[in-house]
Amino acid sequence: MTTAREAAARIGPAGVWLSVLGEVPAAQGASAAAAIEELGYGALWIGESPVHKEVFTHAALLLGATARITVATGVATIWARDAIAAGAAAHTLGEAFPGRFVLGLGVSHAEAGRGQGHDRPRTALAEYLDALDAAGYRGLRPAVSVPRVLAALRPRMQDLARGRADGVHSFFVPPSHTSAARERLGPGPLLVPEQAVVVDSDATRARALAREHVATRLALRNYVNHLRVLGFTDDDLAGGGSDRLVDALISWGDADTVAGRIRAHLDAGADHVAIHPLTARGEGLAPVLGQLRNLAPALSLPHGGTTP
Repeated sequence: MTTAREAAARIGPAGVWLSVLGEVPAAQGASAAAAIEELGYGALWIGESPVHKEVFTHAALLLGATARITVATGVATIWARDAIAAGAAAHTLGEAFPGRFVLGLGVSHAEAGRGQGHDRPRTALAEYLDALDAAGYRGLRPAVSVPRVLAALRPRMQDLARGRADGVHSFFVPPSHTSAARERLGPGPLLVPEQAVVVDSDATRARALAREHVATRLALRNYVNHLRVLGFTDDDLAGGGSDRLVDALISWGDADTVAGRIRAHLDAGADHVAIHPLTARGEGLAPVLGQLRNLAPALSLPHGGTTP
């Protein structure tokens, strides 16, 4: 059986979180995944939205295009498919690519326009996990169990993850949130925060790109509520976000500066950080891969990735 500690060892301390892979042609995405694997990043996290590739099909394409890297859903929304379908998809990928798939699940956002349970997200996710655990499956089960992580920003959802999953995938969080999450989860569960980055030392250019990203999240009430709990004020949340807010959530600067933020999450208790390079919309994959290449030496990544 796979444990959270075994999964942490397989994926290593640094991975990559990319939504742009859901927009580009499949061949370009496959080439990018192979390049990210070659740079030594241990996992590739892909999100799901109503306007991007279907996440399990997408994961299969990326796994088929690579040899070692883990592919994780970060996250598959529970409103896109029932638990039986999600479980069958996870078993299928886990059997075909042993030790290389992580199932991330979450309730997503009401603004995404899917589902009716956003007023009771914890209950909806718990009921989904009940159905997932009860589902039958007659196909060959994976030799290495597929780890399950839950999107969990707040304590009650973290408690659900601690009892019903192998860990937590958090998004849009500073290292202080990672520290509090680790304290609540205890030492066993997997803890994977996403960290958005701009590897660029020009403060004006980097902050503008970072603020554009922050502003899209400030349109989502769950993130606004999350940031208020972290102590940010109305002034911080106005105008696309104050410099204080932007700098707390987005790491920008040269490669060593950005690597320092990744290490801050690891020092705070993260097992693995999903690094999310930000670029201007429409620029494609080249600037994303450029940032990852610049960052890899500062992170001392093992060339050629991890071996399951």
